[in-house]
Amino acid sequence: MHQAEKAALLRQLHHGPSILRLCNVWDAASARIVEQAGFPAVATSSAGVAFSLGYPDVEAIPAAEMLANVARIARAVAVPVTADLEAGYEDIERTAAGLVEAGAVGLNLEDFQNGNLVDLAAQVEKIRAVRRVGERLGVPIVINARTDIYLGQLGDAATRFERSVGRLLAYRDAGADCLFVPGVYDQETIAALVKALQFPLNILATAGAPTVDRLQQLGIARVSLGSGPMRATMGLMRRIAEELRDSGTYARMLDGPVTYPDANELVQNVARAHGLRSSEPL
Repeated sequence: MHQAEKAALLRQLHHGPSILRLCNVWDAASARIVEQAGFPAVATSSAGVAFSLGYPDVEAIPAAEMLANVARIARAVAVPVTADLEAGYEDIERTAAGLVEAGAVGLNLEDFQNGNLVDLAAQVEKIRAVRRVGERLGVPIVINARTDIYLGQLGDAATRFERSVGRLLAYRDAGADCLFVPGVYDQETIAALVKALQFPLNILATAGAPTVDRLQQLGIARVSLGSGPMRATMGLMRRIAEELRDSGTYARMLDGPVTYPDANELVQNVARAHGLRSSEPL
């Protein structure tokens, strides 16, 4: 598929008969694993990418490094890629153009930056700017517009629902394709958001969240895992290291790893698809 066709497919997946499941990745290998598992799209985790490259989360990683990693991931898979680009960094138009240049077709755009909730009018203009860049470049970027009011527990708890809905409706009207409310897990609030927004809604799956089947029953269009898979991998690495340190055994490392030939084949297939020699990086 051409990039514009991938964007159209990703947008369509938000309106399919089944909820869009996104198992977030952080590098080419994890992206290939997700694609081979049969997922129709790949989503990156900003925290996962940052951690893998030695940065803390929340725009500590330079935009150029983030986009370079997105490009590696997009080259590694044939399915559409949507990238978590936090709050868009300092120049949203440059970031959006870099996203397209990297080969991705969608982005998460959050409204918390530099320790504060972004002014609503400024955030609306960011979404419009992303839409303009996509139109100019011929790739209709799929925008997942996120509010951090619940995740950051910002402001009076009694007004969080009303304030979140107000922001999200503004993001919808500015051109977003999906709305994202991380930090909401209880079914009553999720159902109320679906009713109030009447628009594709993304829920972050973590401890306490309903199952995917239940989320679909509630009317959710998209469920993602965020940095969970990468942090779970970090947890496994910690347990492997502790076992080696404390008992001198390797049981955790040997419990279900991808074999060396399979791991090698995983990336060699990508290299062949791009006409690269096996010694060249993705």
